[in-house]
Amino acid sequence: MAKRISQSSERCLSDIILGQYRGIPNDSAAAFRKKSCLPSSTEARKGRTMTFLGPNHSVLMGYILWFWGFTGAHRFYFGRPISGTVYFCTFGLFGIGWLVDLFLIPSMNEKCDVKYTPGRIDYNISWLLLSFFGVLGIHRFYMGKWISGLIYLLTGGLFLMGYIYDYWTWNTQVSEINR
Repeated sequence: MAKRISQSSERCLSDIILGQYRGIPNDSAAAFRKKSCLPSSTEARKGRTMTFLGPNHSVLMGYILWFWGFTGAHRFYFGRPISGTVYFCTFGLFGIGWLVDLFLIPSMNEKCDVKYTPGRIDYNISWLLLSFFGVLGIHRFYMGKWISGLIYLLTGGLFLMGYIYDYWTWNTQVSEINR
């Protein structure tokens, strides 16, 4: 009757679409939209599913922010505010650290995807908004923080201090909303 879950997680989504697992609705369109997968045969027996939302940070976005790497933007993006601040104050460790980071971005991305929670707020969009329109508070409007967004809009990112604060804490703020 129902086929037991394979060990390969790559085949899991196609099996769900075909409706071959017990405990999952046979509506293949709904299963595809949810991108649900049973992680193991033990989990399948218990009827649990695991939602795969994909990576929350992008290597491409890391490289886009790397162009402004002498400001430390890519370091803040990957959740490293201390080294981001050092890069900001030293212009990317006088350009040397900036060039070294060209090769370190993929590993920083892997660590970051494990650390922060994916969800309805997209990290890439919110970081683009923070990086380019942060003084106007557009990133705060995107997160649903309307009052602080208006304050940022009227005060230039709370006189740039709030803007700097958001660089330090933005990944955590997005992760908390995504929980």
